[in-house]
Amino acid sequence: MVSATLLSLVRCPECRRELIARAAEAEEGGLLTCAGCGREYHRGASGFLDLRPEVQFSEQTKYLDESLHADARHERVSPPLLGSKIRNDMLRGFLDPRPADRVVDLGCGSGRTLLWNRNWNATAVGVDIAPFFSSDARREVDLLLADLRKLPFADGAFTKAYSLDVLEHLSPEALRAMLVEANRILAPGGTFFVYTHVRKNAPIARGLRAVNAFARVLERRGLIDMRQERLRKSDHVNPLRDIPELESVVEGAGFRIARIRYYTPIVGGFVENILMRVAEHALARRAARRLTDAGVANADAAAIREARTTAKTHIARSPATRAALGGLSFAMKLDLLLFGRIRSGPFFALLEKVRSV
Repeated sequence: MVSATLLSLVRCPECRRELIARAAEAEEGGLLTCAGCGREYHRGASGFLDLRPEVQFSEQTKYLDESLHADARHERVSPPLLGSKIRNDMLRGFLDPRPADRVVDLGCGSGRTLLWNRNWNATAVGVDIAPFFSSDARREVDLLLADLRKLPFADGAFTKAYSLDVLEHLSPEALRAMLVEANRILAPGGTFFVYTHVRKNAPIARGLRAVNAFARVLERRGLIDMRQERLRKSDHVNPLRDIPELESVVEGAGFRIARIRYYTPIVGGFVENILMRVAEHALARRAARRLTDAGVANADAAAIREARTTAKTHIARSPATRAALGGLSFAMKLDLLLFGRIRSGPFFALLEKVRSV
């Protein structure tokens, strides 16, 4: 949605001046005109505002490619379970927004994290470069298309921000630009929660590598299909070498690391990369046989999409399934309890703005 609150926070990404809606065009579907450079922005009926820069950056994410979204996982939001529950619980614990806060999700994807956390009762906005938002998010939360390196917000517009599974997609130059922009739109003392990883891992990561090696064996035997996951991870640039480099980069952007917790998902890797992939592949094969018999063209791609939709529908309708997945989610927290103090690649961190840059 595009609320009056969102309109009060946004600015032209080119010159950072206010965007004005003329009285005759104040309803959704009208134009916003920059009070400075005069550029016009359309407010379509699609449930979000498009404030991307007029000239795109040469470096663009593969997440703009529709093939990465062929499984339709963005279209319907399920409750936070498994790895998404781990991330969401850590987000809530570290960032702890209150009703008076103004919170921005930088790289919100489908908008699911905003939907899960509506009980914050805070002003919340989702930003992404790609328009693959869920239908629920389009209806219920403020969304806009924008580039994280040129955010269309006023200085100090937000008190808190977060970014989940985003920083690893950025080059070193893009990462620094994004962090500087995050600093600019945060009020003094504002906090920024991130989940990402550095390239250097601890020896315990051998456990996760063993899980992934087992997954490759299962794939060769036709028991799972990891093509979609490989396609998604093909966009990973992994700009940060290690934690000292992380400290240096965030300091250069005007932040300090106020809190950090490491997350090497060995139990989580087995649950998500083995158990869930086996179940998903079984659903996809069943759907593919039925679609092939019905003469559907490109049945394999349609089957992957249907498997995702069927699984999400089943989760929504079956308390027993949700309880089982909740139990697996709880088991995955062992990774945090056992390995959370061991400096490794993946981590949750709370960055505090200590100066403007």
